[in-house]
Amino acid sequence: MYLPESYVNRMKELLGEEEFTAYMQSFDEKNFRGLRVNTLKISTEEFEKISPFALKKIPWTENGYYYEDSEQPAKHPYYFAGLYYIQEPSAMTPAQLLPVEKGDKVLDVCAAPGGKSTELAAKLGGTGVLVSNDISNSRAKALLKNIELMGVKNAYVVSELPEHFVERFAGYFDKILIDAPCSGEGMFRKEPSMVKGWEEHGVDFFHKLQKGIIDSAVKLLKPGGKILYSTCTFSPEEDEGSMKYLLENYPEFTIEKIPDLWHEFSGGHPEWVDGPESLSNTIRLWPHKLKGEGHFISLLKKEGEEETADIPIKRSKFRLPDECTEFFELLSMEINWEQCMRVKDKLFFVPDKDVDMKGLRVLRSGLYLGDIKKNRFEPSQSLAMALKKEEFTQVMDFPVDDIKVVKYLKGETIDIEDDKAKGWYLVCVDGYPLGWAKATKGRLKNKYHSGWRMF
Repeated sequence: MYLPESYVNRMKELLGEEEFTAYMQSFDEKNFRGLRVNTLKISTEEFEKISPFALKKIPWTENGYYYEDSEQPAKHPYYFAGLYYIQEPSAMTPAQLLPVEKGDKVLDVCAAPGGKSTELAAKLGGTGVLVSNDISNSRAKALLKNIELMGVKNAYVVSELPEHFVERFAGYFDKILIDAPCSGEGMFRKEPSMVKGWEEHGVDFFHKLQKGIIDSAVKLLKPGGKILYSTCTFSPEEDEGSMKYLLENYPEFTIEKIPDLWHEFSGGHPEWVDGPESLSNTIRLWPHKLKGEGHFISLLKKEGEEETADIPIKRSKFRLPDECTEFFELLSMEINWEQCMRVKDKLFFVPDKDVDMKGLRVLRSGLYLGDIKKNRFEPSQSLAMALKKEEFTQVMDFPVDDIKVVKYLKGETIDIEDDKAKGWYLVCVDGYPLGWAKATKGRLKNKYHSGWRMF
């Protein structure tokens, strides 16, 4: 494949002759395909039992697997049930290495299309708060779909410049993930089109962007909190260079040594940027050393005693509208109604109702429950995906090889044997929810989200 001469010469200089040869040979190898099990819905052990694919464990992840090129996991009903996320193997690493704990308030600064955010959500396990942000509104819409598909209940999906968070959320977050925009050198093999962007912008353009994001993120983090910074480039300016900038301008931060790393990960290079020795605690994933693309990762801690962040509060009382009562009597999922709000005719469960998001470009606040209509309630697709089969009274559960599953995912009406079935039903495949249908006179009227249908 085509690589700019200036890039080739720089890599030869950085790596040395022998390792550079191995790196260049990696371009002749195939791309490795991966999926990450969504542990919000299913354990890895359970998924291995039902998986229709030939899987091989990705050694540096807890829930990641390689699959063969011949497989098409994005077209399988289990994908539509949100049991896994399709993700490049190396890209699984940053969210794996950020030590998120239950109850944390977590920010994913550059979150689209959602691979890292959905893993952070799985680690939170429905507790705490996840703010998934992407500056691009179109990319944030893809992010929202993946957040909903994976059954995440506790996320705000936002499309804002990171600096717009600072005035309102300074010192609010326990953990922050910065998967920074970069020149993409680590993805040249997988996406050769990124070479053109590298030639057009160069590494200095992205280094400047990264410094701006860092300037905001450090202010959003609590004392005692942690930031994981990652890129998919090898550029010293964007990797060790950006970390050197952070350490020089924010001395309250230190780079942590990440324990229990897979042996094929490589340490950082302080000498490449004339930086402090602690930069050797950063890590790189090289495509000639492992079965994945390139990545850089650094874990940082903010020193100081924890303080309670002074966050603007907007409190309002909530009472479940009468139109909703009949539907929610069928649902046993625990909902704290004090954390719910009504926006016009839409009903939401929000992870932190005390936070005022007014003025920010918010695509979704928490779990969208559904729409309040005249004398009735219509549940949302996102509510279906957040449920477990046993949390709804009326269920239609089909085996994965039943033609009704594909018909449902294509939006078709389904004939059923039970002509007494009436009202809202949660449609499942092998016990895992897909969406809603309304039963009447031996038929299921399809309510599957029109934009998610299988074609």
